[in-house]
Amino acid sequence: MTANTVVTLHDVRVLRCAPDGPPLDGEGAALDLIGDAFGQEAELVAVPVERVAADFFELRTGIAGAVMQKFVNYRLRLAVVGDVSHHVAASDALRDLLRETNTGGHIWFLTDFDALAARLAPAR
Repeated sequence: MTANTVVTLHDVRVLRCAPDGPPLDGEGAALDLIGDAFGQEAELVAVPVERVAADFFELRTGIAGAVMQKFVNYRLRLAVVGDVSHHVAASDALRDLLRETNTGGHIWFLTDFDALAARLAPAR
């Protein structure tokens, strides 16, 4: 298993999670990532979509809301990185949630790590 690593993008310390780690499948997993991020003094956690449990994208399960709320409560940003289009195609509510979160500064769903770097770039 590849370890999570900390990288700095535009002066932001990012905990870049390995794709083969434990799934992000609830509050406990969120707290584990939050603890890891705090231990490494990261300001943002980038989780590859491969690590996000399928139930996260089914909003009726409440997993997405619980996970996102933990990150907000601990004032830590979260980026889910990868292609979520097949989940979005299956749910108008999920599409609306992603559109809303992506306009804010705390929770983002981005296509790849380059998109995260671009999002963190200073405004010109």
